[in-house]
Amino acid sequence: MRWLGRLRGTWNAHGPQALAALLSALSGALVMRPQFASLGGSLHALASSAAVLRVADLMVLPRALPGLGLVLMSFGLLTRARLAWVISLLLGLLAAGLALVPPAREPAVLASCLALLAALLVFARRFDRSSVAAGSLFTLLSVGSLMLYGTLGSLWFGDGYTPPIRDLGTALYYAVETMSTVGYGDIVPRTLHARMFTVSLIVLGITVFATTLSVVIGPLVGGSIKRALEGRMQKQQRRNHYVIFGASSLAYTAWRALQQRGVPVTVVVAAGQQSPFPPDADVVVGDATRNEVLEQAGVPHARAVLTLRDDDAENAFAVLAVKELAPTVKTIAGVNDARHLAKIRRVQPDMLFAPQVLGSDLLVRSLFDEPIDNETVSRLLFAHSD
Repeated sequence: MRWLGRLRGTWNAHGPQALAALLSALSGALVMRPQFASLGGSLHALASSAAVLRVADLMVLPRALPGLGLVLMSFGLLTRARLAWVISLLLGLLAAGLALVPPAREPAVLASCLALLAALLVFARRFDRSSVAAGSLFTLLSVGSLMLYGTLGSLWFGDGYTPPIRDLGTALYYAVETMSTVGYGDIVPRTLHARMFTVSLIVLGITVFATTLSVVIGPLVGGSIKRALEGRMQKQQRRNHYVIFGASSLAYTAWRALQQRGVPVTVVVAAGQQSPFPPDADVVVGDATRNEVLEQAGVPHARAVLTLRDDDAENAFAVLAVKELAPTVKTIAGVNDARHLAKIRRVQPDMLFAPQVLGSDLLVRSLFDEPIDNETVSRLLFAHSD
């Protein structure tokens, strides 16, 4: 039964997105497979001077593009990207519709697309992440489709331009020139159809490039702004809270105990030190003896500061730094080695906490059946420095 539990856990963690990605890649491959022969012949014809006469053969490309998009989106589905889910759903519907269009009725493609659509709808809630990778795939698909539209349209309406567009290189050049709104004027549309196509290419070019930039760059810039605003808001809200220095096991257990009591806690962890705190913890990375780090952690407005590092000397220096910046804030110094008690008392913390002294005294009292009341625990737990 243990292996069954492991299998269930693996499925819950990775199964739905892996299944959707597999179905997306399979559907894309099935959609593109019948078009490979025609596509190869059409691309070979485009290299010749009579390319414009074979442009009608490139009508296989609209059928191949949804397949290519589904294959690309399978990578986004693996990362549970919401954008990949939306695009896969639209491309799956398009591919299923094309599979029903005569003369090329394709039952295998239709069945695969329907299975993909069912999986996407059933596990829709699993795809809830904003992914830069999925945005990049969307950008690639959008720009590629636009380039294909511009190149084929330029060849199709080639006789309406001066000079006429009759080869692939010229068509690609004109499409890029028009989409980028450069407009050198070396190729000019003369007929109404050519002019309307040029207008559509300009409008689509601006729209697609603006949309793709917002999809890819928007989350990056938005995330930076969000982090900056959150950092500023946290700095403003760091008042009447507790500050813990260190990433030791004692610091973590103290943080957890304070969190359970619903009080705000800020932790200062040294740069390069492994942090045991969860991602949602209010953590400031820096040297706890520097004033700018102490101000960022809100030490001047804190209820108390607990120096709970693994090194007693660092705890002593941190107490001195806090007393210099905020003399009225209560300081509690942790002592890892009982032999350092006298030395740390010299920096005059408000309270000393020595786990070794506490544990040994409680153990001895238990062995001799001596009473342990609140006064005894308080005296052992906090050794006043005066």
